[in-house]
Amino acid sequence: MNKTALDRSYWEDLYNSNKTGWDIGYISPPIKEYIDQLNTINLQILIPGAGNSYEAEYLHKKGFQNVDVIDIATQPLNNFKKRVPSFPKTNLIQKNFFNHQKKYDLIIEQTFFSSLHPTHREKYVHKTHDLLSHNGKLIGLFFDVEFSKEGPPYGGSLKKYSQLFSPFFTIKTLDKCYNSIKPRFGRELFFIFEKK
Repeated sequence: MNKTALDRSYWEDLYNSNKTGWDIGYISPPIKEYIDQLNTINLQILIPGAGNSYEAEYLHKKGFQNVDVIDIATQPLNNFKKRVPSFPKTNLIQKNFFNHQKKYDLIIEQTFFSSLHPTHREKYVHKTHDLLSHNGKLIGLFFDVEFSKEGPPYGGSLKKYSQLFSPFFTIKTLDKCYNSIKPRFGRELFFIFEKK
């Protein structure tokens, strides 16, 4: 079996042994900038494969009330509870993203997609499309690099992402990210996709 976001024991082991190189310890600047321009705090928001979810923490501190965090592993959710005790416990969901059912205005993608083996990517497209309300948006970051070693993370390219998502989403933005963190600068794409 491929080591992906669908393998709970794999991710539990990584968190328990502190092998979390993808975790930058704070909200990613491109996502922070996007959140800062949102003009309603009533949006239904989902962060899948959220890990320690600094994005959810930032949204919570800005007054957003309807934020759900999903992760297949328990450790990052426990970390989040300790770090943000005022966040509603019922909005911390430990389960497989692909089994989740609800409607959202916004889904924020930060490292979850890159943890999925490419054979699961089409399923991700269908699931995010299904979870979004009419005109709902999927936003976030993709790697703009093909990694030489077997992942996770798994990379990709603007062309591949466009081909994968465009049948189901209107591509509002899919561009080189100008405000990535230094180690990822030049290797990320920021995107905004709207459900068709």
